[in-house]
Amino acid sequence: MGQVMAEKVRKKKIVIITGASSGFGLEFALQLDDMFHELDEMWLIARRRERLEKLKSSLSVPARIIAMDVTREEDILSFRNLLERENISVRMLVNSAGFGLMGRFDKIGIEEQLQMLEVNCKALTRITYECIPYICRNGRILQLASSAAFVPQKDFAIYAATKSYVLSFSRALREELKEKSIWVTAVCPGPADTEFFERAEKYGSTLAIKKLTMVSPKKVVKEALMDSYDKKALSVCSIPMKAFCLLTKTVPHGCILWAAGLLKSKG
Repeated sequence: MGQVMAEKVRKKKIVIITGASSGFGLEFALQLDDMFHELDEMWLIARRRERLEKLKSSLSVPARIIAMDVTREEDILSFRNLLERENISVRMLVNSAGFGLMGRFDKIGIEEQLQMLEVNCKALTRITYECIPYICRNGRILQLASSAAFVPQKDFAIYAATKSYVLSFSRALREELKEKSIWVTAVCPGPADTEFFERAEKYGSTLAIKKLTMVSPKKVVKEALMDSYDKKALSVCSIPMKAFCLLTKTVPHGCILWAAGLLKSKG
């Protein structure tokens, strides 16, 4: 009888991943599938249901597809209701949904730029807020920021600013949640071989040197998961990006902006 009651009250162990249909989100799902065999479910969130279906079919852990737009209030409320209905223990939240656009601020439509704020900042904040009450002790939150968070970037102004927000928010939230033994890691990758640039270069192009330092999403995610396991506040992948992070702490940002502009004019 006692065993039956225990089964009834046992919470479902889950991982939640936004932006799971491509890029880092998809890679997190694949690697967590290999790591967490004791999971009851993996919740996959993205707009493109067909891609989530394809991902689900490749996983050994049972997956729940949540096809939603993280910027729509109706979808967020449905997600909140789902969290309330299910008896869950969130082991890890990965906020990977996001996008960027390169180009001059005054040359890109304002609606597209405001959408970056909606997805990269507001949606990430809202998903985090809704999930925190369900995250277990020693649970993890991984927030996808970017190396663009370290310094303002000409022709990437809004994207870099949104990622600076994610980095700052993640650091502050980490301090607030320590007492609950919930550990927050800001993941700050540099250029990676994902679909990101297909959309980002709609209005402008990135520095050639950035593409020379491009890494695989598999490498970024592997290091991010190790850093999260070690309860690190920041995850930066690859030697060039670690060096860039150090550079932004020691060199005035005005000098870095000047040097980047010089490289672009010669590129």
